[in-house]
Amino acid sequence: MEYHDFLQQKRIITPTVGIDIDASEINPILFDFQRDITIWALKKGRAALFEGCGLGKTFQQLEWSRLVHKYTQGNVLILAPLAVAPQTVEEGKKLGITVHLCRNHEHVKPGINITNYEMLSHFNPDEFAAIVLDESSILKAYDGKTRTEIIDAFKNTPFRLACTATPAPNDYMELGNHSEFLGVMTRAEMLSMFFAHDGGDTAKWRLKGHAADMFWQWVASWAVMLQKPSDLGYSDENFELPPLRIHQVTIESNEIPEGALFAVAAETLQERQKARAATVQERAEACAELVNVSDEPWIVWCNLNNESEELTKRIIGAVEIRGSHTPEYKETKMTEFTSGKFLKLVSKPSICGFGMNWQHVSKMAFVGLSDSFEEYYQAVRRCWRFGQKNPVDVYIITTELEGAVVENIKRKERDFEAMLKGMISATQEITKANIQSTQRALTEYNPQQKMQLPSWLKGVA
Repeated sequence: MEYHDFLQQKRIITPTVGIDIDASEINPILFDFQRDITIWALKKGRAALFEGCGLGKTFQQLEWSRLVHKYTQGNVLILAPLAVAPQTVEEGKKLGITVHLCRNHEHVKPGINITNYEMLSHFNPDEFAAIVLDESSILKAYDGKTRTEIIDAFKNTPFRLACTATPAPNDYMELGNHSEFLGVMTRAEMLSMFFAHDGGDTAKWRLKGHAADMFWQWVASWAVMLQKPSDLGYSDENFELPPLRIHQVTIESNEIPEGALFAVAAETLQERQKARAATVQERAEACAELVNVSDEPWIVWCNLNNESEELTKRIIGAVEIRGSHTPEYKETKMTEFTSGKFLKLVSKPSICGFGMNWQHVSKMAFVGLSDSFEEYYQAVRRCWRFGQKNPVDVYIITTELEGAVVENIKRKERDFEAMLKGMISATQEITKANIQSTQRALTEYNPQQKMQLPSWLKGVA
């Protein structure tokens, strides 16, 4: 055996266990990159789509589900965040696909069914041929109850698809959880094979230098990663984003921190939290002055319950969605906001910041920020996503005590984009090859010459 062949045997590639279909079977509404990725995911059978917001993951998962049902005759279940389920039902109509909205297993009908993550316990996972996780970043909490429940519930499901925005490049646990959900490799196996403990802290893991290429090769065998179509060699036409304009509105504060002679900018997390808690009314009033003079739709994000209360009182026509509301109320109000029934929404990113398509909104304000960059990123991407026609204005309202919040956000975004670019670069060539290998090139038979049989065949009976 040649040494090269020996090394090839050591490659860790996820086997194909799915359906090999022809491109002509994909709904022509899908863009070429969406079509090819869907074909690839069907052939894999169990795959992850890590795609930027607005790239059409819903269309892809619906076509994937339709064709799995067509070829297996088994039912498909889609799990989605609250209010995303009815949104997906409407998206299905654009493709001519019927999606059944379910609250429990008694509502399941032949074909494609969708419910909220919160309702999973009311279903029998063993009776589905396929499972789709919409906004599968819910698997992020590697020790979370929901993460474990989902992985255990569908460990025997033949077809599995996970769809979410591209994960944070240094969040290897999220990749490991997706791998475990798909039945590729457990998180523990992934860590032992590709990672080492970083110093003496067993909670921190570092990708082994010599294993980096093999790791990304392995990821690319079961996941597609892209922020825009050109990442995989397709055209970005129709997928150019309008400008994102971030404005910091800094208001004066008379609050003097304990032990200080005058107001100073917060430096620690605890100091920032105290500064925010002490200036709720001032920030809410500054936001109301912006929103109340506008007749456009607005999303106002907050982080504290009292921020939500103050904003709702001050903003004319504001509708509040908070954690204590029932799931039915939250779903109804998010759907009404989508349809334009009211124009001013007040909520937290943790409640309304995932999964919704709100390209009809181009104005938003943050009156309270957590230190989670992912929550901020997802909240902004509800509006600043492919399909948005207008520049998006994001107002971050802070007091002078909170420091350079916008600059800190921009720094985190630069770091995130740089790491993301590196991750996509590490997988794109392999992913291109994987996707292109699933495409069937068809040439119509167009004979130009009349066939003539040789003389020695003419007498054969």
